[in-house]
Amino acid sequence: MARRRTISRRRVSSRRRKSGEKLVPKILVLVGFVLIIVFFFGDHGIYKLYEKKREKKQLLEEIDQLRAKQQKLLDEKDRLKNDIEYIEKIARERYRMAKPGEKVFKVIEKKEE
Repeated sequence: MARRRTISRRRVSSRRRKSGEKLVPKILVLVGFVLIIVFFFGDHGIYKLYEKKREKKQLLEEIDQLRAKQQKLLDEKDRLKNDIEYIEKIARERYRMAKPGEKVFKVIEKKEE
């Protein structure tokens, strides 16, 4: 009877080793999978990096557009301060103003029937 117990103990311990040997690769695969997910989709992952680069590019384009608009407005401000002919042109076109003795005509287009 003592012999049977040793054999059965050997079988149980070999089964434990085999199940433990099968468990280690599964754990490694699971850990690897989790690391890959964190690497791509984590707070500092590749996906977030891509989003930040895209956002940076859009903001830089918007900054360029705003700078161009600012420069255009500064140029117009300078012309309004210094260019008398430009001021007269704006007054005539936008506000329908005229010099003394001039007549302003308003052209009304007919609608085609």
